[in-house]
Amino acid sequence: MSAAEWVRAERQGIADDLLAVGPDAPTLCDGWTARDLAAHLRLREARPDAAIGILVGPAAGWTHHVQEQIAAWPYADLVDAVRNGPPRLSPFSLPGVDERANLVEFAVHREDVRRGQPGWVERDLPEDYADALWDRARQTARLTLRRSPVGITLLRTDGDGGRCVVRAEPPMVTVAGPALELLLRVSGRRAVNVEVTGNEHAVRSFDNLRPGF
Repeated sequence: MSAAEWVRAERQGIADDLLAVGPDAPTLCDGWTARDLAAHLRLREARPDAAIGILVGPAAGWTHHVQEQIAAWPYADLVDAVRNGPPRLSPFSLPGVDERANLVEFAVHREDVRRGQPGWVERDLPEDYADALWDRARQTARLTLRRSPVGITLLRTDGDGGRCVVRAEPPMVTVAGPALELLLRVSGRRAVNVEVTGNEHAVRSFDNLRPGF
């Protein structure tokens, strides 16, 4: 399957998971329930006027206000809106935008829903999907870990493997795991199956790092 096809499949998957856990279920996004996360996904695609506040601090108040309005919808309608995709006039409806904007978004937020619940298990992903996520994990890491006080190498352990030096400054740590787990870790999630190795100080510094754009 292509990246665009995986995005479409994950859109359906995250909608199914949102319905399964219910609106009040916790997620890995601090302070967000499943309802809040669904409202965030809908806001990104349907309200570009408000979505800018996700990245631009001064607009965060307006973003929060609009997201709360969307979160007040009946939950089933909100999840249906996520499942059905962006409105026709949304920038997300332009060719190629859905794939570029949502491959990481849906992979990470689907796990935010799944892993916010007790007893979650790691998914066994098809190789072509894992390959696409590995590509994005390397790109994402160079942004989110750019302020790291230690050097970082990502070591992929699934599929055909792979290695990516994110920062080449001593002391170094190696973060090893499957592609999805690495993507989640460089996106700031801690409920992940990765192994971090290096000297004690370097590992502690990495563990204390808060990845961010």
